[in-house]
Amino acid sequence: MTEKKMIPAALSNRHLHLSQEDIQQLFGENYNLCTLKDLSQPGQFACEEKVDMIGPKGEIKGIRVLGPARPQTQIEVSVSDSFILGVKPPVRDSGDIEGSPGVTLRGPKGEVNLNKGVIIAARHIHMHTSDAERFNVVDKQKVKVRTSGERAVVFENVLVRVSPKYALEMHLDTDEGNAANLKNGVLVEMITE
Repeated sequence: MTEKKMIPAALSNRHLHLSQEDIQQLFGENYNLCTLKDLSQPGQFACEEKVDMIGPKGEIKGIRVLGPARPQTQIEVSVSDSFILGVKPPVRDSGDIEGSPGVTLRGPKGEVNLNKGVIIAARHIHMHTSDAERFNVVDKQKVKVRTSGERAVVFENVLVRVSPKYALEMHLDTDEGNAANLKNGVLVEMITE
């Protein structure tokens, strides 16, 4: 009998990654993000800073900024959030923002009007290269993930992302996590065919 491929899961709430240019526009000239706490992925951190996001139909206040700064501003929301804002973001891998809708971001020192950047992050598994070897999967491979419990589900089309910089963890948004009654840190089973 083969060993089950168990992976810790984490729910990813709405958040955004800012370019250095947009950080300056929202928070002031020569501003640097302040670390609130480190995240599970090495080098990534939640910031003390929050911004408001304004869409065509509504706004969401106090969205957490994640650091460090990135080349392009990217906003990750759930389907429920997109209804509030009145935008139709595509499901995408992180960094793939071409053709996505934009919104207005409001910070304490200014606003940024984006013409793209809002996505629903594709459910994915961060995996260190040693984990990929152990599980016999490769970068960009699609797998299934099975949860357990009263609201057990099987998530399909889960993107595997492999890097020596990653720590093993599955990320899915709050809509999906709540539907399966998942909590941070619960183990889920990766299924490869």
